Amino acid sequence: MPTGQSAVDAGLRRLADADHLPSSGHLQVYEDVHRGLRDVLAGLDQHPGPPAPSSTTYDNRS
Repeated sequence: MPTGQSAVDAGLRRLADADHLPSSGHLQVYEDVHRGLRDVLAGLDQHPGPPAPSSTTYDNRS
């Protein structure tokens, strides 16, 4: 299922590589994918989106 983020989608496809490796090779694939996802998240921190909506949308009258 594609996410719409090319780097994330590539990482998810890379996980399929583990299916064709002996279990001793799985860790390298998992670490590679984890590193890529961490880089994607770090990039989001450098380019933040719009602020989140306020959580106080109700009228609080006492």
